Amino acid sequence: MKIKNKLDSNTFLLFITITLFILMYGTGVLIFRNKNFGNLQVFLNLFISNAGLIVAAVGMTIVLITGGIDISIGSVVAMTCMLLAWMMEKKGIGAITAIFIVLVTGIVFGLVQGWLIAYLNIQPFIVTLAGMFFARGMTAMISTEMITIKNETFLAMSKAKIYLPFGGTVNRKGILIQPYLYPSVVIGLLVLVLVYLLLKYTRFGRSIYAVGGNEQSALLMGLNVKKTKLKVYIINGFLAALAGFVFCLNTSGGFVEQAKGFEMEAIASAVIGGTLLTGGVGNVIGSLFGVLIKGTIETFITFQGTLSSWWTKIVIAALLCFFIVLQSVFVAAKDKLRGK
Repeated sequence: MKIKNKLDSNTFLLFITITLFILMYGTGVLIFRNKNFGNLQVFLNLFISNAGLIVAAVGMTIVLITGGIDISIGSVVAMTCMLLAWMMEKKGIGAITAIFIVLVTGIVFGLVQGWLIAYLNIQPFIVTLAGMFFARGMTAMISTEMITIKNETFLAMSKAKIYLPFGGTVNRKGILIQPYLYPSVVIGLLVLVLVYLLLKYTRFGRSIYAVGGNEQSALLMGLNVKKTKLKVYIINGFLAALAGFVFCLNTSGGFVEQAKGFEMEAIASAVIGGTLLTGGVGNVIGSLFGVLIKGTIETFITFQGTLSSWWTKIVIAALLCFFIVLQSVFVAAKDKLRGK
């Protein structure tokens, strides 16, 4: 009975993901202890480098929980960055206004895709594939050349450091260096917390799980499946645009080839974090650890110094296959216990 309850709690995959991250990071601390891998700032850099991906992975998670998918996120991120850069540098629009416009654009983008998926019953893969081509094409229509952002307000936001009052280290010159974060990390973690609370403690959150678990059962329960799906894609569109803004805080510019494959990284992070591709099971906390695992692999490669950055893709692919197989075993075991 205890084993059955643990499986039904949907925490097993999350536990595996968190354990894997702790083992990987702990191994890095041991192997590269002479290179300060265990320094708090190195850990915080996992969040700084992947703040945009955290936001995108959160949006992808709620979409996957409904049994859908969105492969347009990377192109939306690129379009957002280009649109921000173009508005501020070419049209002289203020940073706050430009940010507001791109967020509204993301909402509209999600609304259109959600309506096509929910009310016209078109496959999410087809709709978001079209969205991917459209957003990437619009990025090129805005400008085929890289636009560097020089807006003082935007750069102030991107370079603002939030120092932590603990974990400081003394460098070789005897100067105390305090660890820090950027506002982009605060945005990413705030989104994570809000969506976690939405999924866990609201009726809408429970509806998302119900729709992904069994759409027919959700209809029999009186849930408005179409409206739920529409809302999910609207939220996802907003988060995709927000991810683009956060991504742009790190790059301070826009160009056509930006964020290619970003949607696949978001999907991989969610799946490694325990979200089932079949829907009904998922947790944004797991997606966060999926992102951190990816960041840890990149940090490993950086500290090692001789390995190609492409090893990140190879290791992520292996982990993705492992977790997909694990999910299949998990679902089969869960169904078997239910049958008994």
